[in-house]
Amino acid sequence: MQSYLDKIIETKALVVAEQKAQESLKEIHSKASDSSPPKGFIDAIRKRDQQGLVSVIAEIKKASPSKGIIRKEFLPEEIARQYERKNATCLSILTDEEYFQGSLNYLESIRASVNLPLLRKDFTIDEYQIYQSKAYGADCILLIASVLTDAQLQEYKEIAESIGLDVLVEIHNKDELRRITPIDFSLIGINNRNLSTFEVDLNTTKELSSEIEDKLVVSESGIKTNEDIDKILSFGVLNFLVGESFMRAEDPGEALDCLLYTSPSPRDATLSRMPSSA
Repeated sequence: MQSYLDKIIETKALVVAEQKAQESLKEIHSKASDSSPPKGFIDAIRKRDQQGLVSVIAEIKKASPSKGIIRKEFLPEEIARQYERKNATCLSILTDEEYFQGSLNYLESIRASVNLPLLRKDFTIDEYQIYQSKAYGADCILLIASVLTDAQLQEYKEIAESIGLDVLVEIHNKDELRRITPIDFSLIGINNRNLSTFEVDLNTTKELSSEIEDKLVVSESGIKTNEDIDKILSFGVLNFLVGESFMRAEDPGEALDCLLYTSPSPRDATLSRMPSSA
Protein backbone atom coordinates (compact mmCIF):
# COMPACT_ATOMS: atom_id res chain seq x y z
CA MET A 1 0.00 0.00 0.00
CA GLN A 2 1.36 3.41 -1.00
CA SER A 3 2.13 5.66 1.98
CA TYR A 4 1.34 9.37 2.13
CA LEU A 5 5.05 10.09 1.82
CA ASP A 6 5.22 7.95 -1.31
CA LYS A 7 2.40 10.04 -2.81
CA ILE A 8 4.21 13.27 -1.96
CA ILE A 9 7.42 12.08 -3.61
CA GLU A 10 5.55 10.84 -6.66
CA THR A 11 3.90 14.24 -7.03
CA LYS A 12 7.20 16.03 -6.46
CA ALA A 13 8.82 14.12 -9.33
CA LEU A 14 6.06 15.35 -11.67
CA VAL A 15 6.42 18.93 -10.44
CA VAL A 16 10.19 18.95 -10.93
CA ALA A 17 9.76 17.54 -14.44
CA GLU A 18 7.37 20.39 -15.25
CA GLN A 19 9.78 22.96 -13.82
CA LYS A 20 12.62 21.57 -15.90
CA ALA A 21 10.47 21.88 -19.02
CA GLN A 22 9.89 25.56 -18.24
CA GLU A 23 13.44 26.38 -17.18
CA SER A 24 16.28 24.02 -18.05
CA LEU A 25 18.96 22.78 -15.66
CA LYS A 26 21.48 24.92 -17.53
CA GLU A 27 19.29 28.01 -17.08
CA ILE A 28 18.65 27.46 -13.38
CA HIS A 29 22.35 26.70 -12.86
CA SER A 30 23.20 30.05 -14.44
CA LYS A 31 20.63 31.85 -12.30
CA ALA A 32 22.07 30.22 -9.19
CA SER A 33 25.58 31.34 -10.18
CA ASP A 34 24.38 34.92 -10.50
CA SER A 35 22.61 34.99 -7.13
CA SER A 36 24.03 36.53 -3.96
CA PRO A 37 26.41 34.49 -1.78
CA PRO A 38 24.52 32.44 0.80
CA LYS A 39 24.44 33.42 4.46
CA GLY A 40 25.96 30.95 6.92
CA PHE A 41 23.05 28.86 8.14
CA ILE A 42 25.18 26.34 10.03
CA ASP A 43 27.54 29.04 11.27
CA ALA A 44 24.65 30.97 12.83
CA ILE A 45 23.64 27.89 14.82
CA ARG A 46 27.19 26.82 15.65
CA LYS A 47 28.10 30.21 17.14
CA ARG A 48 25.19 29.99 19.57
CA ASP A 49 25.79 26.33 20.31
CA GLN A 50 29.40 27.04 21.28
CA GLN A 51 28.12 29.54 23.84
CA GLY A 52 25.60 27.07 25.25
CA LEU A 53 22.74 29.11 23.79
CA VAL A 54 19.55 27.81 22.22
CA SER A 55 18.91 28.28 18.51
CA VAL A 56 15.46 28.39 16.97
CA ILE A 57 14.77 27.71 13.32
CA ALA A 58 11.35 29.34 13.10
CA GLU A 59 9.17 27.91 10.37
CA ILE A 60 6.80 29.60 7.96
CA LYS A 61 4.11 27.32 6.55
CA LYS A 62 0.46 27.68 5.69
CA ALA A 63 -0.70 24.05 5.75
CA SER A 64 0.37 20.45 6.21
CA PRO A 65 -0.93 17.10 4.93
CA SER A 66 -1.84 15.92 8.43
CA LYS A 67 -3.42 19.13 9.77
CA GLY A 68 -4.75 20.89 6.66
CA ILE A 69 -4.81 24.71 6.75
CA ILE A 70 -2.80 25.88 9.75
CA ARG A 71 -2.90 29.63 9.13
CA LYS A 72 -5.64 31.24 7.05
CA GLU A 73 -4.28 34.79 7.19
CA PHE A 74 -0.89 33.99 5.71
CA LEU A 75 1.51 36.89 5.18
CA PRO A 76 4.93 35.21 4.91
CA GLU A 77 7.06 38.36 4.70
CA GLU A 78 5.44 39.88 7.78
CA ILE A 79 5.78 36.61 9.70
CA ALA A 80 9.46 36.53 8.77
CA ARG A 81 9.94 40.07 10.08
CA GLN A 82 8.14 39.15 13.32
CA TYR A 83 10.51 36.22 13.79
CA GLU A 84 13.53 38.38 13.06
CA ARG A 85 12.43 40.98 15.61
CA LYS A 86 12.19 38.25 18.24
CA ASN A 87 15.67 36.89 17.54
CA ALA A 88 15.03 33.68 15.64
CA THR A 89 18.39 32.22 14.65
CA CYS A 90 17.26 31.06 11.20
CA LEU A 91 14.04 30.60 9.25
CA SER A 92 12.53 27.55 7.54
CA ILE A 93 10.37 28.26 4.49
CA LEU A 94 7.96 25.63 3.15
CA THR A 95 8.02 25.73 -0.65
CA ASP A 96 5.99 22.61 -1.51
CA GLU A 97 2.80 23.81 -3.18
CA GLU A 98 0.71 20.67 -3.53
CA TYR A 99 0.72 19.46 0.07
CA PHE A 100 1.87 22.44 2.16
CA GLN A 101 0.53 25.34 0.06
CA GLY A 102 4.05 26.81 -0.03
CA SER A 103 5.82 28.56 -2.88
CA LEU A 104 9.29 29.33 -4.17
CA ASN A 105 8.04 32.90 -4.43
CA TYR A 106 7.71 32.99 -0.63
CA LEU A 107 11.36 32.05 -0.36
CA GLU A 108 12.35 34.79 -2.76
CA SER A 109 10.24 37.50 -1.12
CA ILE A 110 11.34 36.56 2.40
CA ARG A 111 14.97 36.68 1.29
CA ALA A 112 14.35 40.30 0.30
CA SER A 113 12.61 41.06 3.63
CA VAL A 114 15.00 39.76 6.32
CA ASN A 115 18.69 39.15 6.93
CA LEU A 116 18.37 35.77 8.63
CA PRO A 117 19.71 32.57 7.05
CA LEU A 118 16.97 30.63 5.24
CA LEU A 119 16.28 26.92 4.91
CA ARG A 120 14.30 25.80 1.90
CA LYS A 121 12.00 23.18 3.44
CA ASP A 122 10.95 20.83 0.67
CA PHE A 123 11.40 17.30 -0.61
CA THR A 124 14.69 17.39 -2.50
CA ILE A 125 14.76 14.50 -4.98
CA ASP A 126 16.70 16.00 -7.90
CA GLU A 127 19.87 18.06 -8.28
CA TYR A 128 17.79 20.63 -10.17
CA GLN A 129 16.14 21.67 -6.90
CA ILE A 130 19.51 22.41 -5.31
CA TYR A 131 20.45 25.02 -7.90
CA GLN A 132 16.86 26.26 -7.83
CA SER A 133 17.10 26.75 -4.07
CA LYS A 134 20.15 28.98 -4.37
CA ALA A 135 18.60 30.90 -7.27
CA TYR A 136 15.58 31.77 -5.10
CA GLY A 137 17.59 32.84 -2.06
CA ALA A 138 18.02 29.77 0.15
CA ASP A 139 21.10 29.38 2.32
CA CYS A 140 20.44 25.77 3.28
CA ILE A 141 18.57 22.81 1.82
CA LEU A 142 16.85 19.86 3.46
CA LEU A 143 17.77 16.27 2.58
CA ILE A 144 15.44 13.64 4.02
CA ALA A 145 17.22 10.33 4.51
CA SER A 146 14.05 8.27 4.23
CA VAL A 147 13.39 9.38 0.64
CA LEU A 148 16.95 9.33 -0.72
CA THR A 149 19.52 6.62 -1.36
CA ASP A 150 22.96 6.77 0.23
CA ALA A 151 24.40 7.73 -3.16
CA GLN A 152 21.89 10.58 -3.53
CA LEU A 153 22.61 11.88 -0.04
CA GLN A 154 26.32 12.00 -0.82
CA GLU A 155 25.86 13.53 -4.27
CA TYR A 156 23.36 16.18 -3.22
CA LYS A 157 25.48 17.19 -0.23
CA GLU A 158 28.50 17.67 -2.50
CA ILE A 159 26.50 19.69 -5.05
CA ALA A 160 25.02 21.93 -2.36
CA GLU A 161 28.37 22.60 -0.72
CA SER A 162 30.01 23.28 -4.09
CA ILE A 163 27.68 26.26 -4.59
CA GLY A 164 27.91 27.48 -0.99
CA LEU A 165 24.71 26.01 0.42
CA ASP A 166 24.53 24.33 3.80
CA VAL A 167 22.65 21.07 4.29
CA LEU A 168 20.27 19.93 7.03
CA VAL A 169 19.89 16.15 6.82
CA GLU A 170 16.77 14.76 8.45
CA ILE A 171 16.52 11.36 10.13
CA HIS A 172 13.77 9.51 11.99
CA ASN A 173 15.36 6.30 13.31
CA LYS A 174 18.60 4.49 14.06
CA ASP A 175 18.83 2.89 10.63
CA GLU A 176 18.83 6.33 8.99
CA LEU A 177 21.42 7.54 11.49
CA ARG A 178 23.61 4.58 10.57
CA ARG A 179 23.24 5.41 6.88
CA ILE A 180 24.18 9.09 7.15
CA THR A 181 27.11 8.68 9.54
CA PRO A 182 29.75 7.88 6.87
CA ILE A 183 28.63 10.90 4.81
CA ASP A 184 29.67 13.26 7.60
CA PHE A 185 26.87 15.81 7.71
CA SER A 186 27.50 18.74 10.06
CA LEU A 187 23.84 19.50 10.81
CA ILE A 188 21.47 16.66 11.67
CA GLY A 189 17.74 17.14 12.17
CA ILE A 190 15.91 14.55 14.26
CA ASN A 191 12.26 14.53 13.26
CA ASN A 192 10.07 13.47 16.16
CA ARG A 193 7.21 12.82 13.72
CA ASN A 194 6.89 9.43 12.07
CA LEU A 195 6.33 10.30 8.40
CA SER A 196 4.31 7.14 7.84
CA THR A 197 1.91 7.44 10.79
CA PHE A 198 2.39 11.18 11.58
CA GLU A 199 2.60 10.29 15.29
CA VAL A 200 4.99 12.42 17.38
CA ASP A 201 7.33 11.26 20.14
CA LEU A 202 9.87 13.71 21.59
CA ASN A 203 11.85 10.77 22.95
CA THR A 204 12.99 10.15 19.37
CA THR A 205 15.36 13.08 19.91
CA LYS A 206 16.64 11.51 23.13
CA GLU A 207 17.19 8.10 21.54
CA LEU A 208 19.04 9.32 18.46
CA SER A 209 20.95 12.32 19.84
CA SER A 210 22.61 10.09 22.44
CA GLU A 211 24.39 8.32 19.58
CA ILE A 212 25.57 11.47 17.77
CA GLU A 213 28.90 13.06 18.63
CA ASP A 214 30.53 16.28 17.42
CA LYS A 215 27.58 17.31 15.24
CA LEU A 216 24.95 20.00 15.54
CA VAL A 217 21.60 18.40 16.31
CA VAL A 218 18.20 19.98 15.71
CA SER A 219 15.01 18.61 17.26
CA GLU A 220 12.05 18.90 14.89
CA SER A 221 8.27 18.50 15.22
CA GLY A 222 5.92 18.36 18.18
CA ILE A 223 7.54 21.22 20.12
CA LYS A 224 4.72 23.33 21.57
CA THR A 225 5.33 24.18 25.22
CA ASN A 226 7.99 25.33 27.67
CA GLU A 227 7.93 21.80 29.06
CA ASP A 228 8.73 20.41 25.62
CA ILE A 229 11.71 22.76 25.36
CA ASP A 230 12.96 21.79 28.81
CA LYS A 231 12.57 18.09 28.06
CA ILE A 232 14.66 18.34 24.90
CA LEU A 233 17.25 20.53 26.60
CA SER A 234 17.60 17.76 29.19
CA PHE A 235 18.74 15.51 26.33
CA GLY A 236 21.63 17.93 25.68
CA VAL A 237 20.07 19.32 22.47
CA LEU A 238 20.05 23.11 22.16
CA ASN A 239 18.56 23.58 18.70
CA PHE A 240 14.90 23.49 17.70
CA LEU A 241 12.84 23.73 14.54
CA VAL A 242 9.36 24.96 15.45
CA GLY A 243 6.53 25.69 13.07
CA GLU A 244 2.94 24.72 13.77
CA SER A 245 2.66 26.17 17.28
CA PHE A 246 3.96 29.52 16.01
CA MET A 247 1.75 29.47 12.92
CA ARG A 248 -1.39 28.99 15.00
CA ALA A 249 -0.61 32.02 17.15
CA GLU A 250 -2.03 35.46 16.39
CA ASP A 251 1.53 36.85 16.37
CA PRO A 252 4.12 34.16 15.55
CA GLY A 253 6.96 36.36 16.79
CA GLU A 254 5.32 36.79 20.18
CA ALA A 255 4.71 33.03 20.31
CA LEU A 256 8.43 32.48 19.75
CA ASP A 257 9.17 35.01 22.48
CA CYS A 258 6.88 33.28 24.97
CA LEU A 259 8.11 29.78 24.19
CA LEU A 260 11.78 30.66 24.46
CA TYR A 261 11.90 33.33 27.18
CA THR A 262 9.35 32.01 29.66
CA SER A 263 10.54 29.06 31.70
CA PRO A 264 8.42 27.11 34.20
CA SER A 265 11.52 26.65 36.34
CA PRO A 266 14.93 28.28 36.88
CA ARG A 267 17.61 27.02 34.53
CA ASP A 268 21.38 26.86 34.26
CA ALA A 269 22.78 29.99 32.62
CA THR A 270 24.78 27.83 30.20
CA LEU A 271 21.46 26.62 28.79
CA SER A 272 19.86 30.05 28.66
CA ARG A 273 17.27 30.31 25.99
CA MET A 274 17.99 33.45 24.04
CA PRO A 275 19.25 36.96 24.77
CA SER A 276 16.38 39.27 25.70
CA SER A 277 14.97 41.11 22.71
CA ALA A 278 15.05 44.86 22.65
